Amino acid sequence: MFGFGPATRIYVAAGATDMRKNFNGLYGLVRDHLGCNPESGHVFLFTNARRNRLKLLVYDGSGLWVCAKKLDGGRFRWPQRDSAVKKIVLSSEELALLLGGIDLTQTRPRKWYRKPPAEESTESLKTA
Repeated sequence: MFGFGPATRIYVAAGATDMRKNFNGLYGLVRDHLGCNPESGHVFLFTNARRNRLKLLVYDGSGLWVCAKKLDGGRFRWPQRDSAVKKIVLSSEELALLLGGIDLTQTRPRKWYRKPPAEESTESLKTA
């Protein structure tokens, strides 16, 4: 698994994505639908309508990585969104929980100081 530092943002694309999309298709979704720079080094997650497949897109400075996971059984518990939100920001800890099959709505972070993200157009998972 990749190790992501605190400066790396992890964006979850709200809604379903066609899992037949490859490098170029996911690159276009990040740029056009999410309004982000695909070459920023941030991580972008996508899932299908059944939530049993997921793809991760990240740029490492020399090229794009696309990683995929298909569950043998069960579904990912994808974060909920309201209709106006196109992307949700996760912490690296929340990403590990999501990939490990943990329902993020059933967990709660301990109260401590965390500097809010600089980007104003994103919504944190825990505000819902």
